[in-house]
Amino acid sequence: MSDFLTTAVDAALLAGKLLRENFEKPLVVDAMQAHDIKLELDRRTQRLIEDHILARYPDHAILGEEGIRGGTGDCEWIIDPLDGTVNYFYGLPHFATTIAIRRNNTLLAGVVHDPMRDETWTVEAGGPALLNGREIKVSTRTELEDCIVSMGVSKTVDTINSTLPAFNHAIRQVKKMRMLGSAALDIAYVATGRLDAYIEGTISLWDIAAGLLLVPAAGGVIDLQPHADNPNKFRIAATSGHADFASLIPA
Repeated sequence: MSDFLTTAVDAALLAGKLLRENFEKPLVVDAMQAHDIKLELDRRTQRLIEDHILARYPDHAILGEEGIRGGTGDCEWIIDPLDGTVNYFYGLPHFATTIAIRRNNTLLAGVVHDPMRDETWTVEAGGPALLNGREIKVSTRTELEDCIVSMGVSKTVDTINSTLPAFNHAIRQVKKMRMLGSAALDIAYVATGRLDAYIEGTISLWDIAAGLLLVPAAGGVIDLQPHADNPNKFRIAATSGHADFASLIPA
């Protein structure tokens, strides 16, 4: 692994250890919102990752939900310390830490770490997609009726209202639909062939940055459309590329 990827993996494993140790323990809630939860542990885990990276690369910048920290160099780390906070809070063991690095907006490496299953996806630009060191590939299923698709729903009333008609259409076309609650794991599962597609109308860059490398490296396809009003929000369809998923993607 490159130094960048080694640093990302080490930071993700440190974060995963902290999350695992605090799972199903009393948690401090920073904010309880209509469709989301903000935990003190989110901030603590973010700071743990930031400190690990900046100790090695003090001139690098870090982008996450808490804003930008660090230097002003041409390298930027994109971090979600706890993707699946609501799952975590309710004791559902389906969440992940994800870290990616880019230079001048070109992604170089990424990691998605699931501390509860001890699964770590890694990828570098131009290299294979790996799960615990083993090369992975997307599903080869070609018919929608055989496919499992995950469709994420963002946290606003507008995005809920726009997603539900698309979900209603898709569920009639595919084998099964899922809403799993962690975009980072959804996109990693597409790379692994566990899901055939992951679709979401509004998602943050830090949730999916590592997956943007993982899926193509595993033979899949990414359709990423930025939101005009926010450069860090996107519409995404990450698919195997082997079935006709175009009709499932909301306009």
